[in-house]
Amino acid sequence: MPTLILVRHGRSTANTAGVLAGRTPGVALDERGAEQAAALPARLAALPLVAAVSSPLQRCRETLRPLLDARPELPLHTEERISECDYGDWSGRKLAELTDEPLMTVVQQHPSAAAFHGGESMRAMQARAVDAVREWNARIEAEHGENAVYVMCSHGDIIKSLVADALGMHLDLFQRVHADPCSVTAIRYTRLRPFLLRLGDTGDLAPLAPREPSPDETKTAGTEGDAAVGGGAGAP
Repeated sequence: MPTLILVRHGRSTANTAGVLAGRTPGVALDERGAEQAAALPARLAALPLVAAVSSPLQRCRETLRPLLDARPELPLHTEERISECDYGDWSGRKLAELTDEPLMTVVQQHPSAAAFHGGESMRAMQARAVDAVREWNARIEAEHGENAVYVMCSHGDIIKSLVADALGMHLDLFQRVHADPCSVTAIRYTRLRPFLLRLGDTGDLAPLAPREPSPDETKTAGTEGDAAVGGGAGAP
């Protein structure tokens, strides 16, 4: 199955203002975020990407724009199910104002029980994102083969919830995961299980490019999806 390159959008005006943006329209990349996005094509240059999938929100589309300009052949797809969590009445509010809200403790300590008034629950957020990735994995594999690599630009809580799913972690533990703006999280999916290859990576991504196994590796390969002793599946 494919390798998914998850990119969190670059730093936004809401990030620097300390605002919970949610789905508030008009939230763009700030100057630093634009620089991060401009560096993305070089960071992903070694990867044979076959498609780009984006949250519909402006900050994600702006993050992918330099990559699409550098690779005009790369098709772009918009996926509503990887949009930011719908924080409802919390959207657009200062994070400092939300600290004393009783729900904030639930969000941090028991997120599977958290539901935002006028918005959605965190369980629903994770479920839609996981469904989207699984459907895109099947589509990408059908169109480009099992070793295909594709990029998906989304949001912090979405990426954290996808990592939790990939690791078999309960959603209540997902706040232990962190992904900086414009960082890359890579998950290689197999028939039996996913493998987390990168988490919040801001460095060299060339080792993520698929490669043909050596003859020795082919002879000693075990059951599909099993990790090698002393290492992990997908290690270069």
